[in-house]
Amino acid sequence: MSELELKFEVPPQHRESLASQLRTHGARTVLLRARYFDTPDGVLSKNGVSLRLRNEEGQWIQTLKSPGAGAGDRFEHSVARTSVDGELPALQPSLHDGSPAAKAFRECLGDTEIALVERITTDVSRLAVTGQRDGTTLEVALDTGAVRAGGRQLPVCELELELKSGEPAVLWEVAREWALPQGLWLSTLAKAQRGTHLADGAKHGPAVKAATPRLSRQMGGEALVRAVVRSCLDQMLGNASEVAAGSTQEEHIHQLRIGLRRLRTALRELGPLATGIDAAWQAPLVEAFRRLGELRDDDTVARAVRPLLEEAGAPSVEWPRPDVAVDTTAIVRNSAFQAVLLHVIGFAHDKSQGGLNDRSTRQYVIERLRKLHRRVAREGRRFDKLDTDAQHRVRKQLKRLRYLSEFVADLFGIKRVEQYLEHLRPAQDALGAHNDAVIALEKFRNAARSDSEALFAVGWLQSHLRSSARRCKKALAKAADAPRFWK
Repeated sequence: MSELELKFEVPPQHRESLASQLRTHGARTVLLRARYFDTPDGVLSKNGVSLRLRNEEGQWIQTLKSPGAGAGDRFEHSVARTSVDGELPALQPSLHDGSPAAKAFRECLGDTEIALVERITTDVSRLAVTGQRDGTTLEVALDTGAVRAGGRQLPVCELELELKSGEPAVLWEVAREWALPQGLWLSTLAKAQRGTHLADGAKHGPAVKAATPRLSRQMGGEALVRAVVRSCLDQMLGNASEVAAGSTQEEHIHQLRIGLRRLRTALRELGPLATGIDAAWQAPLVEAFRRLGELRDDDTVARAVRPLLEEAGAPSVEWPRPDVAVDTTAIVRNSAFQAVLLHVIGFAHDKSQGGLNDRSTRQYVIERLRKLHRRVAREGRRFDKLDTDAQHRVRKQLKRLRYLSEFVADLFGIKRVEQYLEHLRPAQDALGAHNDAVIALEKFRNAARSDSEALFAVGWLQSHLRSSARRCKKALAKAADAPRFWK
């Protein structure tokens, strides 16, 4: 079966309030002790697959889970197991054969027979209630306890909302009612994943990178847009979950920003193909992108520009830092941002099938690609004559062209799209380096108001930007000649 579930991390100060609300609705407590099995190096967990034996009030249940169609959606297959005197039954993965989850399980392990070992234990007290709204049945559960692995442990305090039957729209509605007023935040980090990090001695998992959306040429507009949005969410939520959990790793923040830009591109370029997109989503997405970018500018730009200044013989000037530190955790946990995530997840899981048919959808996509390509080519021919704002717009247009091409690769042939993108990459790199220098110039201009030694950096960067703009113009000319895969 397919499981549609949302999980939220609960701040300690709101734990009792949530528990009290659940008891008011008739919730009861169940003790759950689970054992998770994996390869010695955690291959299953690293691919989003979990295999566990869990004791639920004296009954052992063996469950296999794997990723589903997108955020909140998972394939789940459970089998009741018998045991002697309540002891742990022997693990039998073959009991799940034939299920969608088993397919992912076998793909992880390949043809080799790898012995599975117990890697993670969880002890959880679940306060849960099942109720109905408008004919839809939901379970709301507050899990508290601990995850143990590798001789270490992490506390668990999370709220889970699971759709048992009925309309998914009700799940998103209830999630907003329960989570947002309490300051909860979405997390895609399953207990098995958190346990795997513990077993590996890591605080956080690897950053989640973009994947090509799985499309078919028979898709109409609605289905295509929702598939693309689900792909963007997979990248965004995986990294947002780590940042919200306290990660300050540069790659988590970088990949989250890429996910945000990809989502905004999808909504902008493909939005007219679908219904249900709200223009109000953009403001919180833009704000999160901008705030996270402040940290990126400090770290990445400094690393890119400082060696150039040192090579030019610039005096030793401290890199300008913002007056207030960027709190990336607060940015992701922000209620407005979390509310938009819930709306976008709801949109991505909507089953609406209206909009343009497959042929008209393909033609629409081609027109968008042509328009972006022509615009980049036209502005590229005079890039060195543009002001910095206009140059930055060209960079954003080039990024949108790249992302849109990646989104629709399944429709036109991945190999042909990749050949096209290869011609764009030198321009992307050149414009990225140029933009770093623009940001650095602005920082040193501000610093020069109180530190005269920063004036050298200002003068050198102004000269550097003129030659950098010419390099960008040359790279954009090559991008303009890229073989169009949509012809």
